[in-house]
Amino acid sequence: VQLVESGGGLVQPGGSLRLSCIASGFTFSSYFMTWYRQAPGKERELVASILAPGRGTGYADFVKGRFTISRDNAKNTVYLQMNSLKPEDTAVYYCKTVVGRRDYWGQGTQVTVSS
Repeated sequence: VQLVESGGGLVQPGGSLRLSCIASGFTFSSYFMTWYRQAPGKERELVASILAPGRGTGYADFVKGRFTISRDNAKNTVYLQMNSLKPEDTAVYYCKTVVGRRDYWGQGTQVTVSS
């Protein structure tokens, strides 16, 4: 199982970014995918999740109405569209799945929201 995130960067407050996570090594369409984030000095926290086959989603309260999780099973990719970004959204963002009762994480992508 391999997860590779991309799409992070530096953005001004109020701006947008779209993160991508390309998955391989398992039947992507059958699995629940999640995005987490970890800010400096803080614990990793759940941001959003999407069920297989993509009919259900869930969000942390602090991103509801601003972030949207989606998936493209043909491309083995899960996305996180982030709008109205705030400085407190600054963190390393990770995608995660569970296969065979084992957690798999990507390497993370840095998102920095600053003017």
